[in-house]
Amino acid sequence: THSSNFGAMRHIRGEAPKLAILTEGTATSTQAAKPQKKKSALEVRSIFRHRSSMSDQKFSNQEPIRGETFELQPRLVGDLLEVRPLRPEDWESLFAVASDPLIWEQHPALDRYQEAVFKEFFREALESGGALVVIDRKTQKVIGSSRYFGFEPTKREIEIGWTFLARSHWGGKYNRELKRLMLDHAFRFVESVVFLIGPANVRSQRAIEKIGGVLIERREKTSPDGTTVERVVYQIKKPTNTAST
Repeated sequence: THSSNFGAMRHIRGEAPKLAILTEGTATSTQAAKPQKKKSALEVRSIFRHRSSMSDQKFSNQEPIRGETFELQPRLVGDLLEVRPLRPEDWESLFAVASDPLIWEQHPALDRYQEAVFKEFFREALESGGALVVIDRKTQKVIGSSRYFGFEPTKREIEIGWTFLARSHWGGKYNRELKRLMLDHAFRFVESVVFLIGPANVRSQRAIEKIGGVLIERREKTSPDGTTVERVVYQIKKPTNTAST
């Protein structure tokens, strides 16, 4: 991935950030050879809807654990947040959040606030089959996004990444609840969750450490444009007192 960084809560077939929680996703900037007419919001939503309908949930058909398949796009509800599957019609509201350059200032994809770059990110999110939007339950507004990725049944592991939240929700409690919801769901199926973060993204590293993440290794990955990028890998293991499903 190209990215960054608990109270009983209820799970429905299911605090953020003065800490910027940016688990790095894969997005590349594509520059057209010729100037193109800017598409309307309706046209953009239509394109994403068409692409989304053609893409499979890539990992949902992998070997299940203990008779279950990892549900990559659950609906999760906490006290502050609701998390649900990303849909094509979320484009406008999510880009309104992502268009803030300060969200990405420590992220490897510094230009992700630009519409063309974020459009590619959004397309990849829809096609991943694991992307989620984060909603403030009080205002019912979209405030960010996250993603499950790379479910590995044999290792009993999955990645949580591509996470970003509106600066209005920085500060800790929203991120803690988001990660708590996603971790509780993940631990129904796996024994560990990993977060891949850019080495320079200290803000996200500190935030993951605050929720129990442990640095386990550095890993090199090849991005879609062919460049090799380095990531630090943080891991959170399933609590030993959590009963297996």
